[in-house]
Amino acid sequence: MRVKICGITNLEDALDAVEAGADALGFVFYEKSPRYITPKKAKEIIKKLPPFVEKVALFVHKTPKETDDICNFTKCTLAQIHFEADESFYNSLKTPHLKVIRAKTKEDILRYKDEFRLVDAFCESFGGSGKRLNLEWFEDMDCSKIILAGGLDAKILDEVKKYNFYGVDVSSSVESYKGKKNSIKVENFIRNAKS
Repeated sequence: MRVKICGITNLEDALDAVEAGADALGFVFYEKSPRYITPKKAKEIIKKLPPFVEKVALFVHKTPKETDDICNFTKCTLAQIHFEADESFYNSLKTPHLKVIRAKTKEDILRYKDEFRLVDAFCESFGGSGKRLNLEWFEDMDCSKIILAGGLDAKILDEVKKYNFYGVDVSSSVESYKGKKNSIKVENFIRNAKS
């Protein structure tokens, strides 16, 4: 199972996550988030990362041009669109992207079912809330194109594995405080996800 550590705000956390086996790192370009990072700072971190790590840029309410410009400037390799955007928005993007479903009901998670997508629990604050989805919603469903987010921690991964999700995305449960990762929690989470 692939693992994304989201809400990276400093080089130490980024390198610790990569060292522990993270497949992707998430950078939050949403000013209202406690994990917000400026494009300039993200660029400095990304410049020092080893190869073969996906650099994911998280956006809320940006235009396609703003999204592409930030990804080009920072060298982020994937845009994670964390708001309800229409098809014209996605068609205008030049950057490879991942749609986010902020699920309130079981029916929500069936949207975009033929595409890779990230499924998170709905919350007003757009991610990083630690709110957990009802895993029973995924019973008898093909989860091979779903990246699961929301309220995950090292302990719940044992329950999660049976669904064969493509990957998991974690932020708040591997932090010492908002915006600062805890290297031991990161290591334990990744080890559990990949064992």
